[in-house]
Amino acid sequence: MISIQGKGVSTGVAIGPLYFYQRAKSTIRRYEVEDEQAEWNRFKDAQAKAVEQLGELAEKARAEAGDEAALLFETHQLMAEDLDYEEAIQGLIQDDKLNAEAAVTDTAAQFAEMFAAMDDAYMQARAADVKDVSSRIISILTGVVQGGIDSPVPIILAADDLAPSETVQLDKSKILGFVTEGGSGSSHTAILARTMGIPAIIGVGDQLKPEYEGREVIVDGSTGNVVVDADEATRTRLLAKQEEQRKMREMLEQLKGKPNETKDGQSIRVYCNIGGPDDVHAVLSNDGGGIGLFRSEFLYLNCDDYPSEDYQFEAYKQVLSDMDGKEVVIRTLDIGADKQIGYFNLPAEENPAMGNRALRICLNRPEVFHTQIRALYRASAFGKLGIMFPMVTSVWEVKEAKKMCERVKAELTAEGIPFAEDVEIGIMIETPAAAVMSDRLAREVDFFSCGTNDLTQYTLACDRQNADLGRFYNPHHPAVLRLLKMVCDNAHKQGIWVGICGELGADLELTETFLSIGIDELSVSPRSVLPLRQKIRETDVSAVREKVLGDLLSDENAL
Repeated sequence: MISIQGKGVSTGVAIGPLYFYQRAKSTIRRYEVEDEQAEWNRFKDAQAKAVEQLGELAEKARAEAGDEAALLFETHQLMAEDLDYEEAIQGLIQDDKLNAEAAVTDTAAQFAEMFAAMDDAYMQARAADVKDVSSRIISILTGVVQGGIDSPVPIILAADDLAPSETVQLDKSKILGFVTEGGSGSSHTAILARTMGIPAIIGVGDQLKPEYEGREVIVDGSTGNVVVDADEATRTRLLAKQEEQRKMREMLEQLKGKPNETKDGQSIRVYCNIGGPDDVHAVLSNDGGGIGLFRSEFLYLNCDDYPSEDYQFEAYKQVLSDMDGKEVVIRTLDIGADKQIGYFNLPAEENPAMGNRALRICLNRPEVFHTQIRALYRASAFGKLGIMFPMVTSVWEVKEAKKMCERVKAELTAEGIPFAEDVEIGIMIETPAAAVMSDRLAREVDFFSCGTNDLTQYTLACDRQNADLGRFYNPHHPAVLRLLKMVCDNAHKQGIWVGICGELGADLELTETFLSIGIDELSVSPRSVLPLRQKIRETDVSAVREKVLGDLLSDENAL
């Protein structure tokens, strides 16, 4: 038996074979082939498999988001079988005796350069398409599976860490749990695990060896322990713990339909954070009262080019329709920092966390922002929508964003396209500047939602992705909590509601604090709804408020 210690970031016990994430190779071997026809046949087999995969993706996209979404993959199918593309690859294999991977790589570079040099914007955009199609074919040739998992059974997924673009492509039905070498509690792997309701452990370093692949592991997300080839006593103990957790879950099921109300009658809304339409089922099955954060950037991460207005509209419409009148707050595009998208061609930055990201990109690229806002307002006709702008630091930014909303509403009115008139406009409070200016910002919007992951990072000058800063990155720091109280007070003075959509919202150690300072809404991962409801219903705010606020503001608690 081998015991490995990391840090648990999503609770639960899971057991299954260990599988290392397969990332595409960054370098392609180049060599001269002896049998040109055999190499050409290798390419044709890979091409056929790519076309088949793209067809399956097209059908999946059509079922989930409509014909517009499927069109991208159908276009890629045609490109994969384009005669000019084929002939160029064939020439390199048969005339230059180049291996198939290198021939596809060179052809992709040649065609991408040709498309990028064209004057027509549509044709320029095809450069990204040919690169993506070629990458798929190369992955097949090199044995690397798109999405990183090639297993017939569910597995415990091991990786160094996963980028947002990689988490989007994962076949989530195959994952029982996560174990990563690095990462942090607010990494996208951790957030995904909590959304899925599966165990996750980070920070195991180099303790996971390649030779452990395929061996049975048990992960305990509450303790951060990973056990390889457990002995009978350990296996029995952990499986018993898994059964206890299952029974606890069954007990919590009895809270479905019950109000989120404290013993002394104070109510709070409990909503859910999601990354896309597929997550709505988890919200409804866990009795979430609404969606407090739809991370719309995952629609962009899931595309090889800027998602069209219709593609976004179908996704937003589906979520609003499925939620059947319950409130859905959709955050506008939030990329940059740790969420990079190749086709945006953002320049490299020495400090991306404080660089060109989120609302700054939208205001600098109004054509991208305009497309999303149109899709959002069109979708508003199908449910109760709130639009939320991230990474705000100044009043003028909010005013500029609101101007875009007014422009879109005027356009839709002129075009006779229906939209809701009661869409709420809000902002995320995730910078100290926004918190300090919350008295003034509250006059411009209908609600605040506090992004505690970034608010903690910026307040403490502590990179939340850096595992080495674990004890310094402290979301319970009085500076963070005092800012939240300030924001709450300023919001209520202007008659607007305030929520928390960061991971801190599910921290049961702080539920009494949030209730005491007057937070109106907590948005958490779907699996956190019922445990949070239980904690709320066990709390008597009137009995703890004085002590909570006293501790928060006392000099002795200033760390």
